[in-house]
Amino acid sequence: MSDADLHFYFDPVCPFAWMTSKWVRMVAAQRDYTVDWRFIALRMVNENVDYDAQFPPEYMSLHIAGLRLLRVAARVRADHGRPAVESYYTALGAAMWDSDRPWSNPGDPELVEQVLSQIGLPADLSAALDDDGFDAILRQETGEALALTGKDVGTPILHFQPPAGVAFFGPVISRLPTPDGALELWDHVIALARFPGFAEMKRSLRELPQLRALGVREDQIGVQEDWHGGSRKLKR
Repeated sequence: MSDADLHFYFDPVCPFAWMTSKWVRMVAAQRDYTVDWRFIALRMVNENVDYDAQFPPEYMSLHIAGLRLLRVAARVRADHGRPAVESYYTALGAAMWDSDRPWSNPGDPELVEQVLSQIGLPADLSAALDDDGFDAILRQETGEALALTGKDVGTPILHFQPPAGVAFFGPVISRLPTPDGALELWDHVIALARFPGFAEMKRSLRELPQLRALGVREDQIGVQEDWHGGSRKLKR
Protein backbone atom coordinates (compact mmCIF):
# COMPACT_ATOMS: atom_id res chain seq x y z
CA MET A 1 0.00 0.00 0.00
CA SER A 2 1.36 3.42 -0.96
CA ASP A 3 1.20 6.41 1.35
CA ALA A 4 2.10 8.85 -1.45
CA ASP A 5 0.14 12.05 -2.07
CA LEU A 6 -0.22 11.21 -5.76
CA HIS A 7 -0.22 8.07 -7.89
CA PHE A 8 0.97 8.83 -11.42
CA TYR A 9 0.27 6.09 -13.98
CA PHE A 10 2.50 6.39 -17.04
CA ASP A 11 3.55 4.73 -20.25
CA PRO A 12 6.98 6.09 -21.25
CA VAL A 13 6.17 6.23 -24.98
CA CYS A 14 3.35 8.75 -24.49
CA PRO A 15 4.69 12.29 -25.13
CA PHE A 16 1.76 13.91 -23.34
CA ALA A 17 2.34 11.76 -20.26
CA TRP A 18 5.93 12.96 -20.28
CA MET A 19 4.87 16.62 -20.49
CA THR A 20 2.40 16.14 -17.65
CA SER A 21 5.05 14.37 -15.56
CA LYS A 22 7.37 17.37 -15.86
CA TRP A 23 4.58 19.66 -14.69
CA VAL A 24 3.72 17.31 -11.81
CA ARG A 25 7.35 17.26 -10.66
CA MET A 26 7.30 21.08 -10.58
CA VAL A 27 4.17 21.02 -8.43
CA ALA A 28 5.43 18.23 -6.18
CA ALA A 29 8.67 20.11 -5.46
CA GLN A 30 6.79 23.27 -4.45
CA ARG A 31 4.01 21.58 -2.47
CA ASP A 32 6.21 18.88 -0.94
CA TYR A 33 4.04 16.13 -2.42
CA THR A 34 5.26 12.58 -2.68
CA VAL A 35 4.57 10.77 -5.95
CA ASP A 36 4.33 7.03 -6.55
CA TRP A 37 5.10 6.37 -10.22
CA ARG A 38 2.91 3.49 -11.43
CA PHE A 39 2.34 1.62 -14.66
CA ILE A 40 -0.30 1.72 -17.37
CA ALA A 41 0.54 -0.05 -20.63
CA LEU A 42 -1.06 1.47 -23.73
CA ARG A 43 -0.61 -1.85 -25.50
CA MET A 44 -2.85 -3.47 -22.88
CA VAL A 45 -5.33 -0.59 -22.89
CA ASN A 46 -5.71 -1.06 -26.65
CA GLU A 47 -5.31 -4.82 -26.95
CA ASN A 48 -8.84 -5.22 -28.34
CA VAL A 49 -8.60 -2.22 -30.68
CA ASP A 50 -8.23 -2.50 -34.46
CA TYR A 51 -4.93 -0.64 -34.81
CA ASP A 52 -5.23 -0.36 -38.58
CA ALA A 53 -8.58 1.40 -38.26
CA GLN A 54 -7.91 3.52 -35.21
CA PHE A 55 -4.24 4.52 -35.21
CA PRO A 56 -1.41 5.66 -37.48
CA PRO A 57 0.73 2.74 -38.72
CA GLU A 58 3.56 3.25 -36.22
CA TYR A 59 1.37 3.00 -33.11
CA MET A 60 1.45 -0.79 -32.77
CA SER A 61 5.25 -0.90 -32.58
CA LEU A 62 5.30 2.18 -30.36
CA HIS A 63 2.89 0.65 -27.85
CA ILE A 64 4.84 -2.62 -27.86
CA ALA A 65 7.98 -0.60 -27.10
CA GLY A 66 6.15 1.03 -24.19
CA LEU A 67 5.21 -2.37 -22.82
CA ARG A 68 8.83 -3.50 -23.00
CA LEU A 69 10.09 -0.35 -21.29
CA LEU A 70 7.54 -0.82 -18.51
CA ARG A 71 8.82 -4.34 -17.95
CA VAL A 72 12.18 -2.76 -17.12
CA ALA A 73 10.43 -0.30 -14.81
CA ALA A 74 8.75 -3.20 -13.02
CA ARG A 75 12.11 -4.94 -12.65
CA VAL A 76 13.67 -1.73 -11.34
CA ARG A 77 10.91 -1.44 -8.74
CA ALA A 78 11.16 -5.09 -7.74
CA ASP A 79 14.94 -4.95 -7.28
CA HIS A 80 15.56 -1.36 -6.15
CA GLY A 81 12.31 0.01 -4.72
CA ARG A 82 9.65 2.48 -5.77
CA PRO A 83 11.84 5.64 -5.67
CA ALA A 84 14.06 4.11 -8.35
CA VAL A 85 11.11 4.09 -10.77
CA GLU A 86 11.05 7.89 -10.73
CA SER A 87 14.77 8.01 -11.51
CA TYR A 88 14.31 5.55 -14.37
CA TYR A 89 11.33 7.36 -15.89
CA THR A 90 12.95 10.78 -15.49
CA ALA A 91 16.18 9.72 -17.19
CA LEU A 92 14.42 7.65 -19.86
CA GLY A 93 11.94 10.41 -20.69
CA ALA A 94 14.69 13.01 -20.94
CA ALA A 95 16.69 10.76 -23.28
CA MET A 96 13.68 9.93 -25.44
CA TRP A 97 11.89 13.27 -25.60
CA ASP A 98 14.12 16.15 -24.47
CA SER A 99 17.46 15.36 -26.06
CA ASP A 100 18.82 15.91 -29.55
CA ARG A 101 19.25 12.16 -29.96
CA PRO A 102 17.71 11.11 -33.26
CA TRP A 103 14.32 9.49 -32.70
CA SER A 104 14.46 5.75 -33.20
CA ASN A 105 13.18 2.62 -31.48
CA PRO A 106 12.50 3.74 -27.89
CA GLY A 107 12.83 0.13 -26.75
CA ASP A 108 16.43 -0.04 -27.97
CA PRO A 109 18.40 -2.07 -25.38
CA GLU A 110 21.43 0.20 -25.82
CA LEU A 111 19.36 3.26 -24.84
CA VAL A 112 17.92 1.47 -21.83
CA GLU A 113 21.35 0.32 -20.70
CA GLN A 114 22.67 3.89 -20.99
CA VAL A 115 19.76 5.22 -18.93
CA LEU A 116 20.20 2.58 -16.23
CA SER A 117 23.93 3.27 -15.98
CA GLN A 118 23.25 7.00 -15.82
CA ILE A 119 21.13 6.58 -12.69
CA GLY A 120 23.52 4.11 -11.06
CA LEU A 121 21.58 0.90 -11.68
CA PRO A 122 22.94 -2.30 -13.27
CA ALA A 123 22.73 -2.16 -17.06
CA ASP A 124 21.73 -5.82 -17.16
CA LEU A 125 18.29 -4.86 -15.84
CA SER A 126 17.60 -4.18 -19.52
CA ALA A 127 17.12 -7.94 -19.94
CA ALA A 128 13.60 -7.36 -18.61
CA LEU A 129 12.67 -5.80 -21.97
CA ASP A 130 11.92 -9.32 -23.21
CA ASP A 131 10.72 -10.82 -19.92
CA ASP A 132 6.96 -11.24 -20.13
CA GLY A 133 6.99 -12.49 -16.56
CA PHE A 134 6.45 -8.85 -15.57
CA ASP A 135 3.32 -8.53 -17.70
CA ALA A 136 1.07 -9.71 -14.86
CA ILE A 137 1.94 -6.72 -12.67
CA LEU A 138 1.65 -4.38 -15.66
CA ARG A 139 -1.81 -5.76 -16.41
CA GLN A 140 -2.80 -5.45 -12.76
CA GLU A 141 -1.79 -1.79 -12.53
CA THR A 142 -3.26 -0.97 -15.94
CA GLY A 143 -6.56 -2.39 -14.68
CA GLU A 144 -6.17 -0.47 -11.44
CA ALA A 145 -5.72 2.79 -13.34
CA LEU A 146 -8.68 2.18 -15.66
CA ALA A 147 -10.89 1.27 -12.69
CA LEU A 148 -10.32 4.81 -11.41
CA THR A 149 -11.40 6.60 -14.60
CA GLY A 150 -13.21 4.24 -16.94
CA LYS A 151 -11.74 2.65 -20.04
CA ASP A 152 -12.08 5.38 -22.68
CA VAL A 153 -8.88 7.18 -21.67
CA GLY A 154 -5.16 7.26 -22.38
CA THR A 155 -2.13 8.24 -20.35
CA PRO A 156 -1.34 9.59 -17.87
CA ILE A 157 -3.87 8.85 -15.14
CA LEU A 158 -3.45 10.75 -11.87
CA HIS A 159 -4.90 9.75 -8.52
CA PHE A 160 -4.54 12.52 -5.94
CA GLN A 161 -4.76 11.71 -2.23
CA PRO A 162 -5.45 8.00 -2.69
CA PRO A 163 -7.34 5.89 -1.97
CA ALA A 164 -10.37 8.17 -1.53
CA GLY A 165 -9.16 11.21 -3.48
CA VAL A 166 -9.95 12.27 -7.03
CA ALA A 167 -8.60 10.49 -10.11
CA PHE A 168 -8.62 11.60 -13.73
CA PHE A 169 -6.97 11.18 -17.13
CA GLY A 170 -4.58 13.97 -18.02
CA PRO A 171 -4.45 16.87 -18.10
CA VAL A 172 -3.12 16.81 -21.65
CA ILE A 173 -0.74 19.76 -21.98
CA SER A 174 1.65 20.78 -24.74
CA ARG A 175 3.57 23.56 -22.97
CA LEU A 176 5.34 23.57 -19.63
CA PRO A 177 4.08 26.38 -17.37
CA THR A 178 6.18 28.63 -15.20
CA PRO A 179 6.62 27.52 -11.58
CA ASP A 180 3.86 29.87 -10.42
CA GLY A 181 1.70 28.87 -13.37
CA ALA A 182 2.25 25.21 -12.54
CA LEU A 183 0.65 25.69 -9.12
CA GLU A 184 -2.22 27.73 -10.53
CA LEU A 185 -2.94 25.07 -13.14
CA TRP A 186 -2.76 22.33 -10.51
CA ASP A 187 -5.22 24.06 -8.22
CA HIS A 188 -7.68 24.60 -11.07
CA VAL A 189 -7.43 20.99 -12.22
CA ILE A 190 -7.94 19.58 -8.73
CA ALA A 191 -10.84 21.92 -8.01
CA LEU A 192 -12.59 20.88 -11.20
CA ALA A 193 -11.93 17.18 -10.62
CA ARG A 194 -13.31 17.41 -7.07
CA PHE A 195 -16.70 18.70 -8.20
CA PRO A 196 -18.90 15.60 -7.75
CA GLY A 197 -20.82 16.02 -11.00
CA PHE A 198 -17.84 16.71 -13.25
CA ALA A 199 -17.14 14.16 -15.98
CA GLU A 200 -15.29 15.66 -18.93
CA MET A 201 -13.98 18.79 -20.61
CA LYS A 202 -12.19 18.10 -23.89
CA ARG A 203 -11.06 19.35 -27.27
CA SER A 204 -9.36 17.20 -29.86
CA LEU A 205 -7.25 20.07 -31.27
CA ARG A 206 -3.78 19.81 -29.73
CA GLU A 207 -0.43 21.46 -30.25
CA LEU A 208 2.52 19.14 -30.63
CA PRO A 209 4.23 19.16 -27.22
CA GLN A 210 7.34 21.22 -26.65
CA LEU A 211 9.62 18.20 -26.98
CA ARG A 212 12.78 18.12 -29.06
CA ALA A 213 12.06 14.60 -30.27
CA LEU A 214 8.96 15.97 -31.99
CA GLY A 215 10.87 18.89 -33.49
CA VAL A 216 9.50 21.49 -31.07
CA ARG A 217 11.94 23.30 -28.80
CA GLU A 218 11.13 24.93 -25.49
CA ASP A 219 10.79 28.40 -27.04
CA GLN A 220 8.55 27.23 -29.88
CA ILE A 221 4.84 26.49 -30.19
CA GLY A 222 4.02 23.19 -31.85
CA VAL A 223 1.76 22.94 -34.85
CA GLN A 224 -1.87 22.32 -33.96
CA GLU A 225 -3.36 19.01 -35.07
CA ASP A 226 -6.72 17.30 -34.64
CA TRP A 227 -6.33 14.16 -32.54
CA HIS A 228 -9.31 11.89 -33.08
CA GLY A 229 -9.78 9.42 -30.26
CA GLY A 230 -6.39 10.29 -28.81
CA SER A 231 -4.38 9.79 -32.00
CA ARG A 232 -3.49 11.66 -35.15
CA LYS A 233 -5.32 9.10 -37.26
CA LEU A 234 -7.55 10.99 -39.70
CA LYS A 235 -11.21 10.15 -39.79
CA ARG A 236 -12.21 8.07 -42.78
